[in-house]
Amino acid sequence: MRLALPLVTALVAALAGCADTGGYTPAGVTAQPPPPGTPFLVTGGGSPAVSPGPSGGAPLSQNTTSGTFLPSPQGTRAITYDPAVVPPGATAEVTIDTTTQSLRVRLQVTGMVPRRSYGAHLHTGSCTSVPDDAGPHYQHDIAPSKPSTDPVYANPQNEVWLDFTADLRGAATVTSVQDWTIDPVRPPHSLVIHAERTRTGKDAGTAGPRVACLTLPA
Repeated sequence: MRLALPLVTALVAALAGCADTGGYTPAGVTAQPPPPGTPFLVTGGGSPAVSPGPSGGAPLSQNTTSGTFLPSPQGTRAITYDPAVVPPGATAEVTIDTTTQSLRVRLQVTGMVPRRSYGAHLHTGSCTSVPDDAGPHYQHDIAPSKPSTDPVYANPQNEVWLDFTADLRGAATVTSVQDWTIDPVRPPHSLVIHAERTRTGKDAGTAGPRVACLTLPA
């Protein structure tokens, strides 16, 4: 049986339409938003959206440190200095990814005061019962005087700033990506959480009292 030319043309067009599914959405189906998550902030150079790890250089290592904040002397690795700001039982997890040329640091916290903002940085010293023992901020280019409030050195490209605002559950996730890597001779030894967000300009790098500290492995 021979089909009329118009009918053949219609069948070919229909088959081509079936093969081309680009952009097609079945009736009644709508795109769903991603599930709600904790706040996400990126500071420093680069962007984690480009790659799940630091961009540039060969992969070297990933180190994760976690702790539950308790007042001293119960708290040793993770200490809260102000239980009203960092409640006992709050947690922090710091993951540091390094390559030969770059660095990514991710901080995840739980149990913080809901909707409260905090400052957070990597510091040079380890945590003790004395907040100031954690030393100044860890810097790539080291300021000639310490602690430094000179914005040439105290800035989120030269230091690891991890400021965050806790969500309604008291949780947050924040990431800093840098185009430099940690000096193995002088690595950071702690994460310090401050009562306020980090200032820029005048008094750059300051963030109010130190309210909690998590010691990182050497």
